[in-house]
Amino acid sequence: MKKQLIISLSIITSLFTGCATTTNPSASGVERKQFMMLSEQQVESMSTESYLATLKEASSKKTLNTDAAQVARVRGISQKLIQHSGQFRQDALQWKWEVNVEKNDQVNAYCMPGGKIMVFTGLIEKLKATDDELAAVIGHEIAHALREHGRERMSIASAQQMGLAGLAVLAGASSNKTAAAAGVQAAALGSSLFFALPNSREQEREADRIGLELSARAGFNPNAAVSLWQKMGQQGGSNPPEFLSTHPSNDARITDLQKMIPSMMPLYQEAIRKK
Repeated sequence: MKKQLIISLSIITSLFTGCATTTNPSASGVERKQFMMLSEQQVESMSTESYLATLKEASSKKTLNTDAAQVARVRGISQKLIQHSGQFRQDALQWKWEVNVEKNDQVNAYCMPGGKIMVFTGLIEKLKATDDELAAVIGHEIAHALREHGRERMSIASAQQMGLAGLAVLAGASSNKTAAAAGVQAAALGSSLFFALPNSREQEREADRIGLELSARAGFNPNAAVSLWQKMGQQGGSNPPEFLSTHPSNDARITDLQKMIPSMMPLYQEAIRKK
């Protein structure tokens, strides 16, 4: 019993002392340590599988990459952003990046772990988004992937699901096979919650800050992030008060971006000079 308690305490300690930031220090100032229980390989594998399923479904509906010019535009903007991902983490330059466009009325886009990007046509058409504005939103989504926010959410959800019962399984495991089974079960839960749980407010703020820096370094006007969210706010429907939402309100988000833009302008101006 005493031995099991020691093992359990050891597991708990390893879970909460193994935290680290996923990106390099940069002008954005994002350096928060993150809780990561699931491996990067686990999460990327699950995400790739889901992305492929999404592509297959969109293809069967004939909604995948239906406008060649639109796809070329989105991929061109994305590639410019991707070229500067190494500023935040060098390994991102080696990711198997993929960019696709789905004909969908939703004003949305996402970048899954490992660099799998999807942009919905509603984002382009309903907002009448400029290249700079598209760069702002795609940069924001890339930032989520660079910070591994999906893996972080999945890890937290998995840890909560395992709880003391999961720790007991690991502590009492008589073989690596038993321990691995517990890990797989936790990972499966995290995979389902990756798509169900929204990013936290702090994760959204980090994605805003890194996304703004990323777009500036790629030569896109940082001010477009403000006009983008202003357009988002004009899409109809009333947003809930910030304290009731897991995301910053549009007003709070715009205020934060406006405060950061002056420090990003030199990066943007330098990128423009190099063109």
